[in-house]
Amino acid sequence: MSFPLQLISCRASHDFHSRDSSFINGVCIKTTTARKKKKQLKVLAMSSDNSMLKMNLNEYMVTLQKPLGIRFGLSLDGRIFVHALKRGSNAEKSRIIMVGDTLKKTSDSSGGSFTEIKNFGDAQEMLTEETGSFSLVLERPFSPFPIHELHQLSDLDILFNRGRMPVATWNKALLASTLQTTEGGGNSGFVVFSSKFLSSPGLKFLNDQNGHVSSGLQKNILSSPVSQLVCIFSEKEPGDGEWAHGSFPLEEYIKALERSKGELYYNHSIGMRYSKITEQIYVGSCIQTDADVKTLSDAGITAVLNFQCGVEAENWGINSMSINESCQRLNILMINYPIKDGDSFDLRKRLPFSVGLLLRLLKKNHRVFVTCTTGFDRSPACVIAYLHWMTDTPLHAAHNFVTGLHTCKPDRPAIAWATWDLIAMVESGRHDGPATHALTFVWNGHNEGEDVCLVGDFTGNWKEPIKATHKGGARYEVEIRLPQGKYYYKYIINGNWRHSTSSPTERDERGNINNVIVIGDTASVRPTIQPQQKDANLIKVIERPLTENERFMLAKAARCIAFSVCPIRLVPK
Repeated sequence: MSFPLQLISCRASHDFHSRDSSFINGVCIKTTTARKKKKQLKVLAMSSDNSMLKMNLNEYMVTLQKPLGIRFGLSLDGRIFVHALKRGSNAEKSRIIMVGDTLKKTSDSSGGSFTEIKNFGDAQEMLTEETGSFSLVLERPFSPFPIHELHQLSDLDILFNRGRMPVATWNKALLASTLQTTEGGGNSGFVVFSSKFLSSPGLKFLNDQNGHVSSGLQKNILSSPVSQLVCIFSEKEPGDGEWAHGSFPLEEYIKALERSKGELYYNHSIGMRYSKITEQIYVGSCIQTDADVKTLSDAGITAVLNFQCGVEAENWGINSMSINESCQRLNILMINYPIKDGDSFDLRKRLPFSVGLLLRLLKKNHRVFVTCTTGFDRSPACVIAYLHWMTDTPLHAAHNFVTGLHTCKPDRPAIAWATWDLIAMVESGRHDGPATHALTFVWNGHNEGEDVCLVGDFTGNWKEPIKATHKGGARYEVEIRLPQGKYYYKYIINGNWRHSTSSPTERDERGNINNVIVIGDTASVRPTIQPQQKDANLIKVIERPLTENERFMLAKAARCIAFSVCPIRLVPK
């Protein structure tokens, strides 16, 4: 839940006890008149040396009575942020402070100027005071704080420079004063420091001279994400109390962590990551810089199949034009075929053409890097579908093979949907084979206690009605499995034949109004993504082993799509 940010003057604290301020339940609510607002907004943009800076509209200020009721966290890059709020505390009553907000400045009630929070020590000094009021300037992040980063992920994280284990280096240019640490060997060039006291510039300096912290990991192996949380600290308060992460009570937070085990979280800051699937196929996250293009070229990549949308690249600050120019310079063919992120229907419709592109590239002996923004969904789904359709590998085996080599969570139902769409291309009429989809027909009546039956093409040619199950209220359901195709149906309500107004209808050749349902669709080289009709019924795809005839039709349809890619020339310019 987010709250509107109130921009408040960052003047000396004596101004907060003027006639324009009032304390309510230990929280100072700053009120301003229209006459003062312009001047106060200007003061907010002033730095500690009174120089005018660009205004940060994400910053806000709040004044709280001690105890604050805030548990702070220290991130690996030296940032002090709100880790949790105590239930019923002054911080929670302010109704503006949120988990993930960064602590920028503080000022106590003595009337002194604001102190900029640069490191762990500055924050601890503020927390030693037991009484009085404090004004805090915090910054709201652009996106919601990822709750998983509040949790220590693995033993690797605990061992990795988290304030529990010192790190040493023999670089003479690396001094304790540079890193703002507590221990050091002076001019000897030997430094031992704890990440607990590592400032943000210090971490950057260390990374620049030793390489990125994760550079020791192979580029083609995706490791588990490393938690950025170093330690948690708060003021001394009597009693334990109940702490909450945003709107999460502690018990719910722990349960949420349990539920999130195995979930994947994209970390754009670690750069492009990829995995080798076969000698010719690599899959991974998006290309971010020209240096990434050089890395791919050094790995022997000669073509890139990119499913990232332009809006995504823009949101992540990726210069697509520069990357395309780098690909051209290094003789790498770049093919952009945007698929909407998180849109299962869009992926289903565009997957056949995507696999066709991949097949044509491989036929030209390219070594292909298949990519999307995260490398978790669209790109691995394309590779799995290719193995399933073009190499006659069962879907579950192709899925296990790719996910075993590359950390990802592809949309498996979308692949199954697209599989049946392809088979429908070479079928004449209704599917001749086992069921392909599971349907739930829904009748929403007006009264309870109705006698509801379903009848249609699939019930012995309208002669064998199926009795519906009462699900509560006026809702009745019938679950049935059917092969893909087009079906007419109706409901028999207390002996009367009715059609549902909540589902699509169509007149038959005799002029009767029936409900109609179309299960599945036909794949196309140039799919038209039309809005789906509203329907109370639910359709789920069935993933099952294909019959020999279905396998033949799938291979034929997939290759028809692939060789319709012409006249696109799949060669570098």
